[in-house]
Amino acid sequence: MTAGPPIEDLHYEEAPKVDSVPGPRSRELLEKQREIDSSAVAYPDDIPVAFEEGSGATVRDVDGNAYIDMFAGIGVLNVGHANPYVLEAVHEQADKLVHTVDFPTDARLELIEKLDEIAPDGLRGSNKVVFGGPTGSDAIEASIKLAKYNTGGDGLIAFRGSYHGATTGAMSVTSNTKFKGHYTPLLSDVVHAPYPYPVHMGKDPQEAVDHALEEVQAIVEDPYGGLANPAGIFVEPIQGEGGVVTPPEGFLQGLRDIADDNDIPLVFDEIQSGFGRTGEWWASDWAGVTPDAMTSAKALGGVGFPLSATIYHEDLDTWGAGDHAGTYRGHVVAMRAGTRAIEYIQERDLLAHARELGEYIQDRLNEAAEETDRLVDVRGRGLFIGAEFVDADGAPDGDLVDAIQQYCFERGVLVWTAGRHGSILRLLPPLVLTHDLAETALDVIVDAIEHATEEAAQTA
Repeated sequence: MTAGPPIEDLHYEEAPKVDSVPGPRSRELLEKQREIDSSAVAYPDDIPVAFEEGSGATVRDVDGNAYIDMFAGIGVLNVGHANPYVLEAVHEQADKLVHTVDFPTDARLELIEKLDEIAPDGLRGSNKVVFGGPTGSDAIEASIKLAKYNTGGDGLIAFRGSYHGATTGAMSVTSNTKFKGHYTPLLSDVVHAPYPYPVHMGKDPQEAVDHALEEVQAIVEDPYGGLANPAGIFVEPIQGEGGVVTPPEGFLQGLRDIADDNDIPLVFDEIQSGFGRTGEWWASDWAGVTPDAMTSAKALGGVGFPLSATIYHEDLDTWGAGDHAGTYRGHVVAMRAGTRAIEYIQERDLLAHARELGEYIQDRLNEAAEETDRLVDVRGRGLFIGAEFVDADGAPDGDLVDAIQQYCFERGVLVWTAGRHGSILRLLPPLVLTHDLAETALDVIVDAIEHATEEAAQTA
């Protein structure tokens, strides 16, 4: 097997095919989970199902229902569930060695070399990689430490609408006050600037960019800007949890200029938006802007193995031995899986596929928007797409999106939500989604939009 099977061969043929959901076995396991699992469990509240197996862009639950998966474990399964090309290497590695801390292995060094191969232009050939713990939060923590270590500063600039993780440093740069409110105080001297979100801000794109950049510049350069010792700027090139907010042209370059003018690191959080998700290896590639450091996790582990990494310019590689550490920075099975995932994306030209299929999906959603005034914006890049809904008064309508999600679930299509008010329909399917599956899924999604908006109009 040199490049693995074509994407058309990866999926369950019968998907979507569902009876009444959730089925009896799912209900049994959901009830057992409520009895013995943590009260922090959240995802089954939105989609009450217990999964059994997956293949490509399709999954089956424990009752035998088959679904088209349009959220891929929230951006984890970019090469699909149980990709055989990746799993071949996983089985080989798992039979030999799983855990190595940071001793050298072929698996570790090959993934570092592969990451260099796909790194943004300004980092390619001049970067270092530090692996972290199992989640994206660990990569964010590493990047915060890296920025502070190199600058001697302690102030951090982040953005409204951001999500960076659930550990202390990552929550500090996250903007969701409800999410982190019970855990304060967090890191001091974190300032959140506006992110250019034209629909939310009521501005045209250029005005939104100008406003955001003026605020960032004031925070850094104004003697009364309030942040005494800035250590870095942390930003998602496309905000994920914030609502697939895709910044207008000029924003990332403007941040690059401010960071350069003030000699502070610019850090891109590519945990959800990277690894081919947008039809380029990194969302920032669309803007042609290179960060000083960037974080990766989620899809980095190939088919769902936990692994995170921070990729940074070699000039920042000033750490001494042990200045950053973590037990699971030697998960060689995940590393082998990550390398194979990159190879599969390359061999099957999935970046171009994601761009083409993303255009098709956005076109279908824009056609749906022509039929209702409730769908006010369709945005994104590649297979990272958001559709924003409002109520009759123009306010964010999370209930409407919940109804769309439920309608899709009952008909075998799994979609997710995002945004400050849950009013964004978020689509981030595996990059191996075929055109036929996308067409079937969009038929259901468009029907769901029509049905939910009609129901909302009748009850308004």
